[in-house]
Amino acid sequence: MATTKEIVVSGIRSTGYLHLGNYFGAIRNYIRMQEAFNCYFFVADWHSLTTHPDPKDLRGNVYRVLAENIASGLDPEKVALYVQSDIPEIAELYLLLNMLAYKGELEKVPTFKDKVRMQPENVNAGLLTYPVLMSADILVHRAVKVPVGKDQEQHLEMARNYAQRFNARYGDLFPEPVAFNFGDNLVKIPSLDGKGKMSKSENEMATLYLADSDDRIREKLKKAKTDSGPAEDGAPMPETIENLFLLMQQVSAPDVIKHYQDTYQDRTIRYGDMKKQLGEDMVNFIAPIREKALALQQDQAYLNRIMKVGAEKARESAAQTLQQARKLIGINYY
Repeated sequence: MATTKEIVVSGIRSTGYLHLGNYFGAIRNYIRMQEAFNCYFFVADWHSLTTHPDPKDLRGNVYRVLAENIASGLDPEKVALYVQSDIPEIAELYLLLNMLAYKGELEKVPTFKDKVRMQPENVNAGLLTYPVLMSADILVHRAVKVPVGKDQEQHLEMARNYAQRFNARYGDLFPEPVAFNFGDNLVKIPSLDGKGKMSKSENEMATLYLADSDDRIREKLKKAKTDSGPAEDGAPMPETIENLFLLMQQVSAPDVIKHYQDTYQDRTIRYGDMKKQLGEDMVNFIAPIREKALALQQDQAYLNRIMKVGAEKARESAAQTLQQARKLIGINYY
């Protein structure tokens, strides 16, 4: 008897450029998930409207994010790859869930407080209800597994709360989604300056983007922070050096990694050589993704087809959920 695959949902913001942290922290997991689960992956263009992006930038960003994800290995044949705003059912479920969301709880969300501090002149209702829209994204497909980072876990907890409230008030419809990743494959890629992780929007020279040119990659790694080397045998490895080795472990050959580990241990390591080697290995890793993504962006007709097919798959699932939600609430009049 055939078994039904569990449903996985995840969104990708349509702002900024995808970087190495996105690849190893999320996209590589998506590529594994597409083989084992029924996956709905979407570009979150509605979410980006809270910061009022220029319409020209928004459009270009959506196409680029789609292209970079496909170039990284997401297969539109195996997943529903779609744009959030192509699924009106999400907006309707967002409205219905807003009736179960309370101002007090939304104001306490740490990410909302952060946004209020960062943009006090633009505290719009969309910022306040961001977790409700995120919940609608997930619940509209009745997903059971959601690949999220630590910073999104509270939003997922809220999605569970809304699922519980809906089910208690109107009748069982929504499963309670749980955070999920292939833990052994989840890598946090550090910033090249040793300050936190790579970012879409902060400190460009410390972040390796999937769109970076070969020379830009080499330049950034050449400037990566190091020290003068271990002062004595057995000295603990500083975080900035650990970071370089972590990057090397993602893109370099085992014998190359071993060579630099050995020279670090016997205190003969030359960081200039290590960073030069890492630069070449990183170029070899990123360049094929960049070139494929650029080619895909030139073929807008292809990307439009992908978006259309993905939207059809997603709408089929979403429409079934909304039909049942309306019926349970009592707003099916015909």
